[in-house]
Amino acid sequence: MDQERLTSLKELEVSLGHRFNKIDLLDQALTHKSFIHQNVSAKKDSNEVLEFLGDAVLNLAVSHLLLHEFPEDQEGALSERRSHLVRRSSLTHFSRQLGLERYLLLGKSERSNGGATKSSILANAYEALIGAIYLDSGFQHALEMIQRHLGFYLRSGTALPLSNNYKSLLQEHCQRDHKLSLQYRVLKESGPDHDKQFQASVLIGGEVRGTGYGKSKKEAEQEAAQKALEELQMACSREITL
Repeated sequence: MDQERLTSLKELEVSLGHRFNKIDLLDQALTHKSFIHQNVSAKKDSNEVLEFLGDAVLNLAVSHLLLHEFPEDQEGALSERRSHLVRRSSLTHFSRQLGLERYLLLGKSERSNGGATKSSILANAYEALIGAIYLDSGFQHALEMIQRHLGFYLRSGTALPLSNNYKSLLQEHCQRDHKLSLQYRVLKESGPDHDKQFQASVLIGGEVRGTGYGKSKKEAEQEAAQKALEELQMACSREITL
């Protein structure tokens, strides 16, 4: 690992609040398979195995935290809460909060196609991060990390949006709170017919507030709406803090 990469990962450790005993595990957690395919001589492993492990650790940790937070809930309610917290859109949200997109190693073509902002890649990176922490320091450290990220959403009344239809949620938000116009634009269409990639943006009051990618226009617009909602929520949080 070169010095620039090491310095970058040390910076991320500060943000995470966790110092790795084996920082190579953090490096692996942020290494996408597309980078490995284009850099065979790099002698790195992709994050796929860590993602597999992290998925299991995450489900166990969230189950543990939910049982503690909602001891009176039945199995069905707990399963629904857990499913909501560990679904892809939620993990993408946590990944963006940590800024993991800045540290991802991607192949050139994947990066040029917006790989660092794709929900699937970001969600997988978050799971891989949890898997890396588990291997590096054990379950308790992974549990503490997950609790820091999800704790706010575990409490009653502060859940993440219950709908995956971010376009509808954004429309409701703009009409209810701001009375602002909402418009989507497809910015780019690339790739062969069997593997199209779309890039779309959402404008609120004429200003671009989110950009998304997907295998269809609808998917790209949904991701753009999700990013816009996250930005608006962060802005509201800053106003409350001030």
